[in-house]
Amino acid sequence: METLNYIINDIEPFDISAKITDVQTVFNQLTYSHVPVERDGHYIGCVSENDAYCFDNKKLLSDFQYALEPFHVLEDTNWLDILEAFALNNSNIMPVLGAENKYLGYYELGDIMSLFNNTPFLNETGGIIVVEKGAQDYSFSEVCQIVESNGTRIFGVFISKITDQTVQLTVKIGHTAMNSIVQTFRRYNYNVISHHEEDKFLEDLKERSEYLDKYLNI
Repeated sequence: METLNYIINDIEPFDISAKITDVQTVFNQLTYSHVPVERDGHYIGCVSENDAYCFDNKKLLSDFQYALEPFHVLEDTNWLDILEAFALNNSNIMPVLGAENKYLGYYELGDIMSLFNNTPFLNETGGIIVVEKGAQDYSFSEVCQIVESNGTRIFGVFISKITDQTVQLTVKIGHTAMNSIVQTFRRYNYNVISHHEEDKFLEDLKERSEYLDKYLNI
């Protein structure tokens, strides 16, 4: 996906010699968690809003250079890596650098999220299945094979939870053959975490449980 069109450059980076009071004033006017900082025209990091308000406003930004956060992406960074960078750095802006750390502008989190919202994983109609298996036993190729062997399209799969012992996978599929796919996952020893109205296995268990309760109460 093309991300360069989303670069915004309406914020001039602070020079490292800027006054803290000026930084605080800018944060009062913005809703951003960070603003970029340069030295001699080269990006060196971001100052966070939380830090800026804690600094002595009689000092310069250079007095607190140790607190700058050097996160950034490059102009050719993949949009998924950009999204990951936002998550890892708990920021709602992401500086974009060109050659020799030249600051080109920044991405807004909302704009990058909109790219994800436009992927088939989210905007195609279909169903979601969440399955779980041992951390050493699951396979993306196996998950895809299970779905496609039941004649259904797969729109995406990702790891939504992981522990030392298990991995949960969230799978987006077409609407068809939901029950067959759920049963196939169970045959391959996947634990189906999500609940589905079409799941005849659970319906059968419920009917048997109700029958047993009725029998025991006779």
